[in-house]
Amino acid sequence: MGNHDHHNHQEHQDQHQCGHGHHHFHDVREGNKKGLIIAIIITASIMFLEFFGGLYTNSLALLSDAGHMLSDSSALLLSFVAIWFASRPATPNKTYGFYRFEILAALFNGITLFVIAGFIIHEAYQRILEPPTVAGGVMMLIAFIGLLANLLSAWVLMRKGDVKHNINMRSAYLHILGDALGSVGAIIAGFLMIAFSWYLADPIISVVVALLIIKSAWSIIVHSVNILMESAPSNISHTEIVEALEYIDGVLDVHDLHVWTITSGFPALSCHIRIQVGLDCQDILQKAIHTIEQRFKIDHVTIQIETDNIQHNDLVI
Repeated sequence: MGNHDHHNHQEHQDQHQCGHGHHHFHDVREGNKKGLIIAIIITASIMFLEFFGGLYTNSLALLSDAGHMLSDSSALLLSFVAIWFASRPATPNKTYGFYRFEILAALFNGITLFVIAGFIIHEAYQRILEPPTVAGGVMMLIAFIGLLANLLSAWVLMRKGDVKHNINMRSAYLHILGDALGSVGAIIAGFLMIAFSWYLADPIISVVVALLIIKSAWSIIVHSVNILMESAPSNISHTEIVEALEYIDGVLDVHDLHVWTITSGFPALSCHIRIQVGLDCQDILQKAIHTIEQRFKIDHVTIQIETDNIQHNDLVI
């Protein structure tokens, strides 16, 4: 049997074996959609509450947080659009589909978190110079309502979506946690202003919240860039994969091994395996597929089986 037939056979085997994995992958995506829709409704509602509450109390803090919520509502909406866009079928030009749109959305969300933190720090600097008088009581009440809403949104995203493994969902989740921290800060600041008339509490707490937002944003940006740069997933060892495949009886060496992430929760692998002449290549191929699926949880696998009779140049980049 020719090498091309080996490759085709592997692809059919791969499609059969990863059917369950892809089914789970799409179920998770549907949960992500539902979680985002609920979070968008909650966040947008609180945004309007804080905006009109800020106008009523003449509270710049609430108006600023309303602007923060507007950015977060936009970020959540972008995350939802990204999931919808990524679910479009593959085309002859986009052979992997549109999954990477999610990563672009996560990268954009991470950058906007940085921008939001910059605005908060700039505003805090202005308030340190001239601390404004704020209606602390009403501010605390509205901030408390905002906190409950943010915690509800975060709970919905954790319950419905995959905030642990999907970077797009995690960026949306971190936006909401940033809002929750802002609400906690507003409550503490409101209390300090009512109890001690210490109006510096507002900008000082705002800076602390901004620094926490920057820390979260940085991890999102780094992860997004790693995926766009075709880096191997952080939990998968290139060396361990080679060792596991070369441990299979009949395998002489593994080369041109590539591991990358198509989108969050969707790793892929391709490699060439050189085997001894005269062995059952299909049996070795099946063992290799099973090893990668069981040990490294990678369902999307492309393996080319070769013997010493096959001559080709290694991929050099």
